[in-house]
Amino acid sequence: MNEQHIKRLKPYAWVLLPLTGIVAVGIVLAKQRLLFGVAPANHSGRSAEWDASKSAPASLPVPSPDAAPATQASPAPTPSPSTAPALTSEQEALNRRNTEQFLASLPSVDSLIEMRVAIATGVPSAAIRTSTDAVVFDQNGEQLQTLSANTTYTAQPSGSSVQLNSAQLPSVIMIDPSPQGLFYLGDRGYRGRLLLIAEAGNLWAVNFVDMRSYLYSVVGSEVSPGWNVEALKAQAIAARSYGLTYHFKPVHSAYDLGATERYQVYRGIEREADTIRQAVDATAGEFVSYEGGIVESLYAASDAIVMEAFQGRGMSQLGALDLANQGYSYPQILSNYYPGTEVGRIKQEFE
Repeated sequence: MNEQHIKRLKPYAWVLLPLTGIVAVGIVLAKQRLLFGVAPANHSGRSAEWDASKSAPASLPVPSPDAAPATQASPAPTPSPSTAPALTSEQEALNRRNTEQFLASLPSVDSLIEMRVAIATGVPSAAIRTSTDAVVFDQNGEQLQTLSANTTYTAQPSGSSVQLNSAQLPSVIMIDPSPQGLFYLGDRGYRGRLLLIAEAGNLWAVNFVDMRSYLYSVVGSEVSPGWNVEALKAQAIAARSYGLTYHFKPVHSAYDLGATERYQVYRGIEREADTIRQAVDATAGEFVSYEGGIVESLYAASDAIVMEAFQGRGMSQLGALDLANQGYSYPQILSNYYPGTEVGRIKQEFE
């Protein structure tokens, strides 16, 4: 499987990628500027306003003579339009709390984006197990077999098939644990699903994982969970923006990007931490944006490495920590390292 590498950025030549691949999300900039300069469409196709002329009859029905009352009734007074009573401060506070609780109950917008991360490439075999019973599907979605929880299976290529223990399966299979389950490739645990591909006598393993879980691992793998929270937020946004770049312009037809330092380090669940989760969730959907597109937000550990690898055009992780410790906010940190950009945000739309 030949990789199709993306040419690296030139200084300040930010990559601009539209977010057309995400379903059921709308795109807005943090500065309330539309990304593409086009108002979002009304997906329902209906006006939200009530049209009285269409919902009420043109005239009142006239009763038949035998149904007329014996005496003439005085006309009923026409009710005057009334306005809704103003809410008290307590009611307004209750409304705000209820709204916040409703929004907090929704899945993060990052959960709507599925990344495809190559976690093993061109290996002769792989040891696989799952924390729960898992279903094996072919690439057409047909169920092939069920894997027992906590049982180790050896996957290896066999001609044009994937051999899973003694079972001969198609060359492309998907292993899907339960939503709360994990799969293990060797000793490392991962969330999401596992795609196995046998080709040319080798095996490829690709983790299908939502952006939220992906970032929990990447941010924890790239920096220390004990860092200043503003530096963690800056790292989360840089990692999300970088991941989105490859989500929309993958390096290979089978996966978006790899899991090594060549891209950004992804180690499954072993690097997750509460502070990392909080930083990722606090910046959910935010990315580095330039003129309405997504920036391939390059970064490295130090200023020296950024200078050597990217001609000084990228974020120094240690430098970001230093700025955070000086009191810089994460938007200020990102603006310092990615001049001319701003923080964009993906938001879920409700019909």
